[in-house]
This record gives sequence, structure tokens and C-alpha cells, in this order.
Amino acid sequence: MIDRLEDSGLPMENNVVVAGIGCSGNLVHLLEGNQPYGFHGIHGRSLPISLGVKMARPELNVVVVAGDGDFLSIGGEHIGADLPSPRERRVDRLAAAKRAPVGRDRVAFGPVDGGLTVGELYKRAGAAAAYFREADVEHVAMVDVTSIALPLSLFGAAWAGLPFVPVNYRLPDEELHSLLDRVAPAIALVEPSTASLADGREGITVLLRPDFLEQVVSSQESEADWVMDGEETAVLLFTSGTTGEPKAAVLRHRHRGSYNLGSVEFMGPGEDEAALVSVPPYHVAGIAAILSNVYAGRRVVQLPTFDAADWVALVRAESVTSAMVVPTMLTRIVGFLDSEGPDGPGLPTLRSLSYGGGRMPLPTICRALELLPTTAFVNAYGLTETSSTVALLGPDDHREAMASAEPTIRARLGSAGRPLPAIEITIRDDLGDEVPIGVAGEIWVRGEQVSGEYRDSPPRLTDDGWFLTHDGGWVDADGFLHVTGRIDDVIVKGGQNISPSEIEESLLHHEAVADAAAIGLPDRQWGERIVAAVVLHPGCAATADELRSTVRDRLRSNRTPDHVEFVAALPYNDTGKLLRRVLRADLAHLGDGSTA
Repeated sequence: MIDRLEDSGLPMENNVVVAGIGCSGNLVHLLEGNQPYGFHGIHGRSLPISLGVKMARPELNVVVVAGDGDFLSIGGEHIGADLPSPRERRVDRLAAAKRAPVGRDRVAFGPVDGGLTVGELYKRAGAAAAYFREADVEHVAMVDVTSIALPLSLFGAAWAGLPFVPVNYRLPDEELHSLLDRVAPAIALVEPSTASLADGREGITVLLRPDFLEQVVSSQESEADWVMDGEETAVLLFTSGTTGEPKAAVLRHRHRGSYNLGSVEFMGPGEDEAALVSVPPYHVAGIAAILSNVYAGRRVVQLPTFDAADWVALVRAESVTSAMVVPTMLTRIVGFLDSEGPDGPGLPTLRSLSYGGGRMPLPTICRALELLPTTAFVNAYGLTETSSTVALLGPDDHREAMASAEPTIRARLGSAGRPLPAIEITIRDDLGDEVPIGVAGEIWVRGEQVSGEYRDSPPRLTDDGWFLTHDGGWVDADGFLHVTGRIDDVIVKGGQNISPSEIEESLLHHEAVADAAAIGLPDRQWGERIVAAVVLHPGCAATADELRSTVRDRLRSNRTPDHVEFVAALPYNDTGKLLRRVLRADLAHLGDGSTA
């Protein structure tokens, strides 16, 4: 190898040697005279590190020096969508190594014919970086749907050393303006029809999406100096604000890098694989989907706005093999597939479907498993502050739970699965002490991908790195995490803490119930009373007493709703999270004992 480097004709400084732990790390020192750059890392990380170097500096010659531990053993902890066994991962990696490498001419975004290639992505991101830097701003904001402008601005902002700030364009004008004011001075990348939302804001430079795309295509500047630092802010994401003022969660490059290194099978996908991204860019899962698929080398297909029929049509037209959805999306997809009847074409190319971002109704996931028997389902639990996923329920777990008559195994369908290899999860009580197996408390998370940091707000990290999620949950004897919902949503009736999720799940077992939510409202005698908001399936009927009996039969009597309110729909944001504060406001008149 030394002879090959010296005979390549390249300046020695244009070579990079990536090595794992061991004597191979001393290879660069065996050369006389000028030496290549050397990365001396750890077992299992040589391949992803080398890929990252090559993507950052394509002109360099990158050489990987590794042993069996890097390629076959320790490195096997990198997880794919289907969480295969360690032995299966080793076999898959050998197969992947035989595939053609992900070169500059491979399509990264869009259709196979005419899509944006890896080389074009690199060139245009460099042009975007140069443009952003010349603009003399402190942030790059996106107030737009998902489009090809997303990866170009995301990578361009990182390249320019600027935080990328995706903002929900569906927010009311007042809230949108408030968020933009918090990141000024900034470029705001917008769709022409929504340009007025950002116009006239002090410190905000409005850049129309077509103008941006024309700029990066026509620019003669294909590269900018790389200034990225692991401690710099990569993405600034505003939390959904379901219970209050949105916080600006800070995700640094080291957080995003750690997530990718721990969850991406680099260069593993075949050329036939395509991922459908329909989650909006202002959701952490939307950002994670872009980054993980780019680093994996998988072609990305984007759906600007979600519609079940459009989503299904795109999966079929582009032979999509993997996708990620939120619960409300899957409910509508299942409904559409059902409407096609038993002889419908289905989704034969879809190998993997992950979901997360909110509570998944059990009837929905059960029906999805029936409709898509060859698709590997993955439930991903994570938060904005953790860079996305921290726990997964894998395909085998889904199918085993679905087929089991054992209640404890069947209950796994409603769980978030087990923690990722690089993540620690513990359940703590109000005093911060660990609780026994099966006992509910607050979910605490720790790992290198965990930020827990906010702009202009105190972090939620302990001195030893634990992030307090404010999510309630418990862990069963087999290590499966069960999330019960936000701690702030706990109903306190007569001094007893009651989880809304268990009431909701009981209601959803009634065949007439399409959706349900339980909240606590003020009660002079009990402190809070349980009010259930229920949506019925079209054409179905049920009485309040009937539904209350359904809950009483499955749970203790103190969990029975004091009042059942039938509503046309529950308030969700567009990423599938129930807006309980909106529901409480809508049903506030039922509090204070006003309803018998």
C-alpha cells in the first residue's frame, strides 16, 4: 500500500489513511519524507469515518486500513432499518462491500432519470455555502415545504458554518414572525406564495426558492472553505410547543455526527433502493431522514405535502423501498389501502416502514401489519433534543407481538422497543432515583447524540449527562420501553396520578372509536376530573355510558372518564402530536364540576 501511495502521482498531502485501534494506526509513520494525513480511530468506525472524509473532500484519496473487527465484528453494531442479528449484519456488510461504491454519478435526490447526483449535490451545496457566507447573516432559515432546496440549504449552511433553522410555515403569522425575529439576522428561504409571511421583518432577508435554486445552479463558485466545527450549532429546531412557548433546541455537529455514526449503515444500500421523505423539514425526523439516507447512499424521493393517495402513488411510481411516517399519516395510508379493497396492488416494493413522533393507535398498526405482510415495520422513539431516535421496536418484535396470545408479548406492539446501542435509558421518580422494573416514572436518556440544550433557555441535562425528557414511561422485564406520554399531561384525581394513555388505549379497543384523548380538567372535589374526547368511525354509534363501561372493564374504576364528549376530530399538529392544550381550551367549560 505504501508503494501504491508513493506511485500514485498524487501529492502525499492529498492522501488520507483511516485506521482503527492497533498497530495499523502507525502505518502513516512508515513513509519517508512527506506523509499522508492519518485518522487513528476506534474499531468499528473506520468505514464511516472514511466515508465522511470522502464526502467532505472528494478530491482526496482515502485509504481504509482495518481488520476483521472493523469490518465484521465490532462494527456490526451499526444498525439498519430492520435491526438484523449481529451475524446477519456481518453477512450484509460483506454483500455491501461487493456492490459498486456510491460514486459522484449516483442519483442522490429525485427520479432515477434526471435526479440530482451525488456530485451535483456536493457542487451545489458548495455554491449555497458561498452564497450564504456572502450574505453576512447568522442563520439560514427555511419557511417552506420539503423540496430539493432542503438538502442544498441544509448542507450549504453547515458548509458555511451557519445554523440551519427550519420553521413551520403553517404557524399563524404572529407565531411565525416571533420565531423569525429570534434568529435574525437570517436568510429566510421561502416558497413564492408564502413570501409575504417573512416580508418586512427586520434583519430577515427573504430568498425565494426558485431564485435560490437558480443561484446555486448557475454559480461558478462550486466550493467554499470548510469551516465546520463539531461544537458549532448544526441545526436549531423549535419544539412543537404543544404545551407552551416553543424552545429553540440546539443540535451541534457532534450530536448529529454521533447519531449518524450510530444509526447509519454507510454505503450499504443497493442502487435499487429509494427512501420516501414526507415528514416536514421542521420536524427532527425530517432532518434525520435526509441526513441518514444521504450518508447511507440511498436515493431520496420527496413528497412536499402529505396526502395518502399521493404518498401511495409515489411509492409505486418510484419503487420506494423505505419510508418514515408519523401516526396520523399511517392511519390515512391504511384507510386508503383499505379503500382499494383486497385486490388492490398494495405496496410490493416497500421493504421497510418506520413510524414515530406520537402515539400510534394499536388498531392502526395491527391493520398495517396485515395489509403489508412483507414490509419490515420499525417504531422509532426519540425527541428533538436527542437528535431523533433513541429506542427502536424492530420488525421481528412487531411480527412476534402481533402473532402472540401472551399479553406481555402482545403489549410490545405499543412499546418503543429497546434503546440504541449507544444510548442509555433509565426510569426515575420525582426525586431522581431509579424505579424498579415495571414501575412508571420519568424517562431519562444519555448518549453522545443527546443535546438537551436550548438557545436562551436552561438545559435539561444533569451534571453526569442525563437528559430529563419529561416523558413518562416504564421498562418491562425484557427491556422494552413503554412510553405513557408527557408528564405534564398526567391527570391527578383524588391525589392519584393517572396516565391518559391507558384510558385512551382502552377506548380505542371499542370497535366504534376511531380516536380518543383523555385530559384532566379542574374539579372542586377531586382536584381534576377525567374528560374523554372521542371520535367515532363514520356510520358507527356508541353511547357515553357504553364507552365508560369499556374503560371500567379494562381498568380500575378510578380511571373511568367522568365525562365523555363526542367530537368531530381531535386537534393535532401536522407531525401527528396531539395538542392537549388546545383540547383543554376547547373543553374548559366541562371543568369545575359543571357537568354531573
